[in-house]
Amino acid sequence: RMETDCNPMELPSNTGFEEDSDYRDFEGTDVKDMRLEAEAVVNDVLFAVSNMFVSKTLPCAEDVAYINVETRERNRYCLELTEAGLRVVAYDFDQTDDRLQTPYHETVYSLLDSLSPAYREVFGNALLQRLEALKKDSQS
Repeated sequence: RMETDCNPMELPSNTGFEEDSDYRDFEGTDVKDMRLEAEAVVNDVLFAVSNMFVSKTLPCAEDVAYINVETRERNRYCLELTEAGLRVVAYDFDQTDDRLQTPYHETVYSLLDSLSPAYREVFGNALLQRLEALKKDSQS
């Protein structure tokens, strides 16, 4: 498998890769580029953590990407993103620890929910604000 560097500057600003056939495998097997998936994950929850970015030092490939996250509690993690989901692979940025046997989470939401009470609170509040806004829209 060919490994590529993770450079977010090369990524298109729209990470709607599912609709974009340019990112599909030749045989139409619809292989996701994990670097693009990782960027989408970061963009989704960045507002609810202190810092989050795709690793520039760990190798990205078609089937794996690494995301560094610092929770609002100031805990640092390196996350591995694969087809199996997301899991913590180290307790610092740009690291992997093969001895760490952490469970996979299907979504970044459930992973962060298990790591960070502050994330849970911020995300919940944002959700409530969106619901309130929708309620106001539907009443006008």
